[in-house]
Amino acid sequence: MDHNGHGMSMDLPPFTLGRGLEWSPDLFFLTGSLLALALYGWGVTRLVRRGDKWPVGRTVSFVLGVLSVVLVMCTKLNDYGMVMFSVHMVQHMVISMLSPIMLLLGAPITLALRALPVAARGSKGPRELLLMLLHSRYLKVITHPGFTIPLFIASLYGLYFTPLFEFLMESKPGHLAMMVHFLATGLVFFWPIMGVDPGPHRPGYVMRMLELFAGMPFHAFFGIALMMASTPMIGPYQNPPESLGIDALADQTAAGGIAWAFSEVPSVLVLIALVFQWYASDQRQARRQDRAADRDGDKELAAYNAYLASLNARGR
Repeated sequence: MDHNGHGMSMDLPPFTLGRGLEWSPDLFFLTGSLLALALYGWGVTRLVRRGDKWPVGRTVSFVLGVLSVVLVMCTKLNDYGMVMFSVHMVQHMVISMLSPIMLLLGAPITLALRALPVAARGSKGPRELLLMLLHSRYLKVITHPGFTIPLFIASLYGLYFTPLFEFLMESKPGHLAMMVHFLATGLVFFWPIMGVDPGPHRPGYVMRMLELFAGMPFHAFFGIALMMASTPMIGPYQNPPESLGIDALADQTAAGGIAWAFSEVPSVLVLIALVFQWYASDQRQARRQDRAADRDGDKELAAYNAYLASLNARGR
């Protein structure tokens, strides 16, 4: 809030690291996004050069996921998100729900495991360290639904309805930390549910759907709470700049509507992805059984027929 009580300034100064080096959230996310695209492109190129295939759909999905992060964090949308709650809620919903889904469908971990070279015997390279992380107890904890679902819910109620949100919005480092938290929370929540990559926690498809539905309704309840409020509830947005010509309560109502409506979008996307993954898994299982039957002369079917014949003989 400025000294006139008109809300936060549209041009918050960047914070400084070292001597004369200015760093801001948009530069942080832009640098990270470009690095992610470069590493992903290197992995795909390495596979193609050695004659391996990589699905185009995964590449498109990952690129769209990165671009969605750039859109909400590296454009003027981020400036307006600092002073308009409705715009901030668009940022939150995209970076915590839409971006993680697109990034996970790109299967970056699977790409890394296939593209990174195997280290020499007795040493550990990036691929071996990645495998150690995937099998670590730490990752088992942070991808377990007993952790991810409460974290997903706390990112709404424990943030916006406590003084923590106002504290984080007072500075660009705080705003940066909040947005990184939203992205990380979305990744660990959706990874066990619909991620293509291997992970320590991967339940059956029915359980994945239950995990999805266990978290999504809380976004709707949160949005309804904002829409039904008779006064502005979120401190940093209670006094928007007069130059914007917006009403704080109307802006909060719009933010609640966005949170409510947006909770349906990822649910549909994830359900579609789960249905396709379930179908593909059944097809792979059927092909494995067919190959096994071809190798052993269909001994399982022959044994079952012999069992039926023995039952028939007993009946006679």
